[in-house]
Amino acid sequence: MTERELDPYVEWIAREARRPVRLDPAARERLLEAIRAEATPRRHRGPWRWLSEPHVLALSRIGGLAAAAGLVGIGVATGLLASRRVDSSRVGPPSVVAASQPPAQDTVRVVKFVLVAPHASQVSVVGDFNRWDAAATPMERTPTGGTWSVTVPLAPGRHEYSFVINGVNGTQWVSDPSAPLAPDDGLGVPNSVVLVGGSSS
Repeated sequence: MTERELDPYVEWIAREARRPVRLDPAARERLLEAIRAEATPRRHRGPWRWLSEPHVLALSRIGGLAAAAGLVGIGVATGLLASRRVDSSRVGPPSVVAASQPPAQDTVRVVKFVLVAPHASQVSVVGDFNRWDAAATPMERTPTGGTWSVTVPLAPGRHEYSFVINGVNGTQWVSDPSAPLAPDDGLGVPNSVVLVGGSSS
């Protein structure tokens, strides 16, 4: 089949494909300026970058049980260290802890959130359990003045949360340094994760 025997639409497409493209001479410079103006994304350095990225591990049953036991041990040790740190009267950067208490009902557990923020004028906890509403769950200042706390009934499962601090420096979102972090959602400070045990049925 020769080119003359082609369908008229195919001929038109072939002509358009052969037609030279005319570009504005300054287009390349404008494109390069736009690329240079883009902010360079911050890159995480060191072992934290490796820890923050998802990985797939293939383990045998025994290896999986050993890994699970190790993670539970790390979680218990981290919780004990965090509770000791919150109980101390040390003044410094905000330190946060979430600890599970005995259940208030069969399907709900009460979780106490504590934040050490001596310079805050107002603090609240926000999360998937209150639709990220900063006014929904305000925290109360303890008599010592530097610590804020609130108890929240949570259903069993995984919950993401953060703290909102209002103070001299304006409004600030703070994640819990002693809790696991959720994958970065690209909105700023990563959220913390609290796992609430119990039956989810």
